[in-house]
Amino acid sequence: MTLQLTSSGFGEGQTIHKEYTGDGSDLSPPLAWSDPPDGTVSFALICDDPDAPRRTWVHWVLFNLPGDLRGLEAGIAPAGTLAGGGTQGKNDFGTLGYGGPAPPRGKPHRYFIKLYALDALLTLRAGATKDQLLEAIKDHVLAETHLLGKYQR
Repeated sequence: MTLQLTSSGFGEGQTIHKEYTGDGSDLSPPLAWSDPPDGTVSFALICDDPDAPRRTWVHWVLFNLPGDLRGLEAGIAPAGTLAGGGTQGKNDFGTLGYGGPAPPRGKPHRYFIKLYALDALLTLRAGATKDQLLEAIKDHVLAETHLLGKYQR
């Protein structure tokens, strides 16, 4: 069984709709995923831009999403904890939650939304960083997938 991630906000390798960027409403995109492997307790998600100047730029860190969840609506509020379950970490804009694409003018940037099916809940707190999340999930990943979107100014 392969975990799959999709969005109605853009297709694999396609341009991210403006409303999900820093040039639009800066809403987190809607996401949907397929059934995970047996034993999935929670999901974690990271969105980052490896084409950013100087280093990979983190746009979203989200973890402890319930294992029975199969998607996220657009426009997740920038709160530490989500009403339906889940915790948001800190992005490289220095805030909790999602920060949309806002690359410098020039070539398109690639934005990878990575989804991890985990066999555990994590003990991280709201505001955790991408590096802290990656360390915490090391021995807990049952499956992973990603969705690639592009954006340029």
